[in-house]
Amino acid sequence: MFNLVYGREGRPIRVIKDDNYEQWLAEQSVFIRNWLVHSGFEGKGYCLIPKQDGHLDQVVVVVTDDHSVWQLSDLAKALPEASYYLEGSSEQLAAAALGWILGQYQFTEYKDGVKHATLCVNDETVVNNVTALAKGVVLTRDLVNTPAGDMMPEHLSLTMQTLGREYGAQFSEIVGDELLKENFPTIHMVGRASEHAPRLLELNWGEESAPKLCLVGKGVCFDSGGLDLKPPAGMRLMKKDMGGAAHVLGLAAMIMAKSLPVRLRVLIPAVENAVSGNAFRPGDIVTTRKGLTVEIDNTDAEGRLVLCDALALADDGQPDLIVDFATLTGAARVALGLELPGFYSTDDAFAAELMTAGESEEDNVWRLPLHQPYASYMKGSISDLVNSSPTPMGGSITAALYLQKFVEHSPWVHFDVGAWNDRVRPGRPKGGEAMGLRAVFKALEKRYAS
Repeated sequence: MFNLVYGREGRPIRVIKDDNYEQWLAEQSVFIRNWLVHSGFEGKGYCLIPKQDGHLDQVVVVVTDDHSVWQLSDLAKALPEASYYLEGSSEQLAAAALGWILGQYQFTEYKDGVKHATLCVNDETVVNNVTALAKGVVLTRDLVNTPAGDMMPEHLSLTMQTLGREYGAQFSEIVGDELLKENFPTIHMVGRASEHAPRLLELNWGEESAPKLCLVGKGVCFDSGGLDLKPPAGMRLMKKDMGGAAHVLGLAAMIMAKSLPVRLRVLIPAVENAVSGNAFRPGDIVTTRKGLTVEIDNTDAEGRLVLCDALALADDGQPDLIVDFATLTGAARVALGLELPGFYSTDDAFAAELMTAGESEEDNVWRLPLHQPYASYMKGSISDLVNSSPTPMGGSITAALYLQKFVEHSPWVHFDVGAWNDRVRPGRPKGGEAMGLRAVFKALEKRYAS
């Protein structure tokens, strides 16, 4: 699946910190010093060093941080197709190998991919651990990158079923009008206008006696805005509006691959927010699963509607922790940009662990406040709640406060993510992205496996 294997084959990659380069150079043979000097290498980036017969001898790469995940990401794409090996501490190898895989990522469902070099690491534990993490990131990226026509609710269902079979998990779903019978009115309301039936997807895995962990992901497979139709520029990337669902599936893959000792439950309300004669309307009032009534101020604020029923179900089970992911608001992108996902938490200790994990994993996240005075913006005049604040100020906070009304009994973390890179960085190509996923897994691992 990935160009990472256990072994020690091929040519060595020598990783040198930039502040050690001059000393390293002075210790090399006359041939190597002359080659580097006369080839114009200035101690930045990488250089291929040949043997005297012209065959490749080694690769030298100079980095600023030899523990960074991204140190080899550009090199992984640039090297000729062949096998190379890397040595170092387990920590260094794990970081470099993960960045190697993520740097070579390509979405090739609709075109042929470019063949890349293979990295050999003589530490089987590192290879297995890195592969498990990379699998979750790649799954998330692939799901977000897939065009909406091929990633509707039924396709998300098939993806979850495939993942469940791989790890022996139990899958179930509630589809179409059955959602009304089972009391999921907001999921049904948002998705009923589409020819792709709305559904609530569920996956369960792990020992019954283990701590309960519930993941909830917003699965709006395409968001037209509904009757409050988006303009073309706002609709162009709405295939990524199921990014929350992609994140929880990627995180679930990590958890199951690493056998984290939890009783895992994954809930995905999967819908298309489409336009037709039976689409829900501004001014409509819906009674949610929890019994709270919500007046629809804006049909384009649909993500919180599908999430609220799923979160109410999650909270009914009183798990040890609920974590939800959603591409919920543009306000979070305005505040933090696309490269720093914001999150909210009712568990201060776990929030601190998330911030620490984000730093250590180079997968930064940022805590935002559940500022309770803003909750008044979400109160209705003829209903308990409205689904959209009358002011654009603090839009990510007011959305989170709306969701909080549906989680009363369990510690809760809510991620408002963009799920998209709008520029190329080492190991992070333009397109669908898993944001905060490795940080969350690291924090969960510390919580449940340490």
